[in-house]
Amino acid sequence: MIEKIRSLPHCAGIYQYLDAKGRILYIGKAKNLSKRVKSYFNLTPGLSPKPTLSLRIQKMLTETASLHYMVVENEHDALILENSLIKQLKPKYNILLRDDKTYPYIYVNLDEEYPRFDITRKIIKGKAIRYFGPFSTGARDILDSLYELLPLVQKKSCLKGKKACLYYQMNQCLGPCEFSVDQTHYKSMVDTAASWIQNKELLIPKIRTKMEFYAEELRFEEAKALRDRLERIGRSTEHSQIDLASSEAYDIFAIAADEIRGCVVRLFIRDGKIASGSHDFFTANNLYTLDEAYERALVNYYGTQKPPIIVPILIHTSFESLDWVSQHLTQLFEKKASLNVPKQGIKKELTALAYTNALELLRSPRSDKSVLLEQIAQLLDLETLPERIEAFDNSHIGGQATVGAMIAYSEGNFDKKGYRTYHLEHKDEYSQMREMLTRRIKGFDTNPPPDLWVIDGGETLRNLAVELLHSNGTQIDVIGISKEKIDAKAHRAKGSARDILHSKEAILRLEPSDKRLQFIQLLRDEAHRCAITFHKKSKLKEDKTSNLLTIPGITPGKVQKLLTYYGTFEAITKAELSTLQELIGTYGAKNVHNYYNSLKSQ
Repeated sequence: MIEKIRSLPHCAGIYQYLDAKGRILYIGKAKNLSKRVKSYFNLTPGLSPKPTLSLRIQKMLTETASLHYMVVENEHDALILENSLIKQLKPKYNILLRDDKTYPYIYVNLDEEYPRFDITRKIIKGKAIRYFGPFSTGARDILDSLYELLPLVQKKSCLKGKKACLYYQMNQCLGPCEFSVDQTHYKSMVDTAASWIQNKELLIPKIRTKMEFYAEELRFEEAKALRDRLERIGRSTEHSQIDLASSEAYDIFAIAADEIRGCVVRLFIRDGKIASGSHDFFTANNLYTLDEAYERALVNYYGTQKPPIIVPILIHTSFESLDWVSQHLTQLFEKKASLNVPKQGIKKELTALAYTNALELLRSPRSDKSVLLEQIAQLLDLETLPERIEAFDNSHIGGQATVGAMIAYSEGNFDKKGYRTYHLEHKDEYSQMREMLTRRIKGFDTNPPPDLWVIDGGETLRNLAVELLHSNGTQIDVIGISKEKIDAKAHRAKGSARDILHSKEAILRLEPSDKRLQFIQLLRDEAHRCAITFHKKSKLKEDKTSNLLTIPGITPGKVQKLLTYYGTFEAITKAELSTLQELIGTYGAKNVHNYYNSLKSQ
């Protein structure tokens, strides 16, 4: 390793420290790989960590057994590559923040003859685009309210038609596609809508009046929907009354942490007011560094892809060592991005306000689920707190319709958008799990790995998952859950399921009443439910497809053509002969038509 360090090139790149088992401990970036890596070590008389380094870094270097590196064109590419690899590989000594979502803006193109409002997360081409936001919540609710209260053009396609549509008949549009509409009057409605977005205290009474009307008319479902909408819009305006007596636009980031977790707070200043704010928690421990946390928070939020999201050029933080991020954002925004720490005035006060909010959020009591996750992490000796979990199961009957399912749990709830289902080729359970986990690992570049995998199976399948992850260089905690066997049968008596947990250190048999076991069972059962549901759908489709293929003159290609046109097998059974003939020809059409008619007569 010492020879590799001495021979490192003097150019930009990323470096990886690995332990004796080949697991990645840390990923870093460098303008000059040789100088950066050598700054960690004394090379004489032997290789050793420099004593001036922090205890965290010294601990990491004592675990380091090898070094890998990759050369890139410039510092900007190094930052992007570092960020991508950290998300995919989850090294032990890097901080991973999951706050990579951007918040939407409402925009209007004032160059259009009849402008309409819409939602975007990216820059829209046009010289007269006006943006409102960002909105951490309530953007869609505000937009829906505007169109319900003002007869503006509703859809992009409306003006392309020559005839007024349903919106005109519902008095929700003036119908400029067919009728003459005074542009001065229309512009006044656009100005009204803009004022409602900017000052939602003008919009909220309008919605409340409509809600009360629905309640008086006993239209309780509609009244409830508006009540929920008011609540979401109200949350988007919690800071809007602070007026900074300027028209500036900038963002503020502040981070605070204790020994358990950290919190990043963002404030979005628009037109001299705090338009909205948001926050996210991340796991903090003795490996935590403020520098890394700020870097991850900024790079994750503003992204790495073009076109960039709508952002101001000024970004204020309470941390100064962010040259890399400043250069990266300047290239991303294609104009100078300024990151600085305000020294005085209102910006310093707002930065302090954001930091105070981060401290207060850290003091807020943790939820029961959060405490339970900490107990599970301690019980199973997990490397990280399992804030995001994925559980896997597969299903088949006699090798037919073999499928797998992955469910996701995050922020105290099942994340249905994170669910995945898989059609599998292999017939045995071990190969099926290998196939499913391999496909999931291949998706880490677009869908980063979680903190924990739960495998429905015993030690063999758990070891398989660990082996696949290690071969990819990814570090995720993995546990297995298997059914207790009594007389070679799975013991599943209701209320007394003694499932066995398999971790890297031990095999655990907890009491059925143990909430830690019950939580992991909940994850396993949800994965099982998802797999069974997908299996039933796949089996039904296979059965119906195979029935069609028994009909003379019907090929797989013709089955696909029928499904593309009709959408479902049920619709094919009711198809008219003339339509079938147009799709698959006379011979096949008559056979299909006669086949389903004969079934109906039985």
